[in-house]
Amino acid sequence: MTDVRQRTSPLEWEYAPAPEARDIVKFQERYGLFIGGELVEPRSKEWFPTISPATEEQLAEVALAGAEDVDAAVGAARNAFENGWSTLRPAERAKYLYRIARLLQERSRELAVAESLNGGKPIKESRDVDVPLAAAHFFYYAGWADKLEYAFPNRRPAPLGVAGQIIPWNFPLLMLAWKIAPALAAGNTVVLKPAETTPLTALIFADVCRQAELPAGVVNIITGDGSTGAHLVRHRGLDKIAFTGSTEVGKAIQRELAGTGTRLTLELGGKAANIVFDDCALDQAIEGIVNGIYFNQGHVCCAGSRLLVQEPIAELLIAKLKRRLETLRLGDPLDKNTDIGAINSRAQLERIRELVASGEEEGAEIYQPPCVLPEKGYWFAPTVFTNVAQSYRIAQEEIFGPVLSVLTFRTPDEAIEKANNTAYGLSAGVWTEKGSRILCMAQRLRAGVVWANTFNRFDPASPFGGYKESGFGREGGRHGLEPYLRFEE
Repeated sequence: MTDVRQRTSPLEWEYAPAPEARDIVKFQERYGLFIGGELVEPRSKEWFPTISPATEEQLAEVALAGAEDVDAAVGAARNAFENGWSTLRPAERAKYLYRIARLLQERSRELAVAESLNGGKPIKESRDVDVPLAAAHFFYYAGWADKLEYAFPNRRPAPLGVAGQIIPWNFPLLMLAWKIAPALAAGNTVVLKPAETTPLTALIFADVCRQAELPAGVVNIITGDGSTGAHLVRHRGLDKIAFTGSTEVGKAIQRELAGTGTRLTLELGGKAANIVFDDCALDQAIEGIVNGIYFNQGHVCCAGSRLLVQEPIAELLIAKLKRRLETLRLGDPLDKNTDIGAINSRAQLERIRELVASGEEEGAEIYQPPCVLPEKGYWFAPTVFTNVAQSYRIAQEEIFGPVLSVLTFRTPDEAIEKANNTAYGLSAGVWTEKGSRILCMAQRLRAGVVWANTFNRFDPASPFGGYKESGFGREGGRHGLEPYLRFEE
């Protein structure tokens, strides 16, 4: 595994390998389903391997839950809801969330290594972003558990019941925290299905629940593929479904639940515009652009995958951006120097390759820094497309990889028109020194989150969610509690 930069001089400084030891994680050979507070063998009698995308080595075998397993998990959650959890004093519920948060902190190194091994993301991102934010969400919602009447004044909040939650593979532990923490704080019980390719941190979280002495059945974790998720969505014993994933699957879930009365929130795809004006702090903007699209290999639904640059600075910005790409280091996700890790799966790698090929065929100009990719595993070099037209697929479709499309604009009105010219509406970024311009742009951008002079900044107290084909509902903040509550008369 290698640095992206091509060595030109023997005197050039190089980074020595700085691998994180992986012996802190001891995966079981085979994992069952976490139902009713215990790991149990699947009634389906089916298992599947989970691998490291950086090396293609098998890490463990994981149970594939069938319809009977889903029914058992929902039954356990319903039993826990009706027999103690929903009537537990809110301050007592808060104690369990605090315990979970502290245990996530205590086991942070183990969780970070597991996340990087199973997902392919650089250890410095797992260590510094994913795990701390996951713990922060449990701390935050623990604080709200006994204050729901203050969160929603003049209303009488009560828990919904049992929530089915389906999370993606790009932020397995963090998405788990986004879903489970507000649900438990509101008094619900959950059945969570992690992504097929990244189940291991969810299964470690099952052990965290055991350590926290969480009552049996409050959290249930069922692993499997798309068929498992379909069984969960179709189960009529649920009061709510929360889904984060692709727009296509989100639409299918919405069709399935139409007319059933089951609550639904969807956080789906994105094609965010990162808008850079000619009065920006250029070097700061370059770092924001890199963080916006190459963070987590571009496996981010709110990634700034469309860069809109004001024409007077376009040439200079692109030159600086290309030089910055030459300094990114691609390779072993467990190396603390690594900036870009492995693509999560072979299927996702093929999707990225197909869309990049379409960009070249349609006439965009591609740039990739000199890069020798490792022979094993799933890898893709950081990529920039210039001379991109609005109609190109790379400017319209979500690539979900380390690929940036650059377009230009002359006026703020043109930037708004181009930024909003998408089926998605999850996020956007604005780079300028003028506060009035930031506020004006934010009001006109059809995006759930607008960052100003930064990108990909998250906080448990700040709501996140989209418009249009990016879904509906909010996660984070007080807004994230509301989908898990009903209000009594």
